[in-house]
Amino acid sequence: MKEITVKNLVLGMLGTNCWFLRNPETGELLIADPADSPEQIIQQAAAMEGTPVAILLTHGHYDHMLAAEAVSKRFGIPVYAHEAEQEVLRDAQKNLSAAWSSPYTMEADRTVKEGDVLTLAGYEIRVMHTPGHTKGSVCYYLPEAGVLLSGDILFCESYGRYDFPTSSGRDLVASVKRLLRELPENVKVYPGHNESTEIGYEKRYNPLA
Repeated sequence: MKEITVKNLVLGMLGTNCWFLRNPETGELLIADPADSPEQIIQQAAAMEGTPVAILLTHGHYDHMLAAEAVSKRFGIPVYAHEAEQEVLRDAQKNLSAAWSSPYTMEADRTVKEGDVLTLAGYEIRVMHTPGHTKGSVCYYLPEAGVLLSGDILFCESYGRYDFPTSSGRDLVASVKRLLRELPENVKVYPGHNESTEIGYEKRYNPLA
């Protein structure tokens, strides 16, 4: 198993997890779902002595991306999101900012799709399109490190909401079942909210298992 250092900040009005994944060998750092408070994110990167190389968005809801542009600009790094999620990022109604915060829109610099394999920070990152919470929700799987960034699809003993624009309950159930079926039990799951978990644990205790 390849070493990785994982830390998080809980940010914004909805208590969203912003995850930091650092390669101990190179110092390169991935930032996932920069929810809010860009200065806190920048300070955390410095505290980890990391060199940020990319921002990964699991989906386009405002509580996962409000700091993305500021952090991207500060470090000169690209923002990744699923190709179908550009529609959500560009629409303040669909990304929920218009209703829950102040209207805000953005675009990802680079888009991904099911089956893409990224090489970032010295890790292979497999893109798993897991619609349901939004139509362009993705999970990022780092097989060498045994890590899954699950966004708002899979939570500890729970799963994401499916009553938002572009959501689908049927798709969400299928996405959760896919993760539990395809991934090894020892994979650590780092979700968009609440505490981390493992695939094996969710196979036993998740209501959708």
